[in-house]
Amino acid sequence: MKKKLKKIPQFKNEDEERDFWAKADTTEYFDVDKAIVNPVFPNLKPSTRTITVRIPDSLFYDLKMLANKKDVPYQSLLKVFLAEKVREEFAR
Repeated sequence: MKKKLKKIPQFKNEDEERDFWAKADTTEYFDVDKAIVNPVFPNLKPSTRTITVRIPDSLFYDLKMLANKKDVPYQSLLKVFLAEKVREEFAR
């Protein structure tokens, strides 16, 4: 037998809504069996980390030349190349 869900009230502002949800039992308002298990947040930027990589000067200049030909920043091109290689290795 399905439990009848309560209607979510209208709130005047975010503070009122925040106070309500701090005290309310969400299972009385939402069917948890229909909850999204893996939500998608398309507008979030992935976290990044700054690293230092030592490479030969010749490799660095070659990378910059390739990036210039493709009209992209060399760091962006390096990330693309690195991501492709990592995917290849995981696919093995």
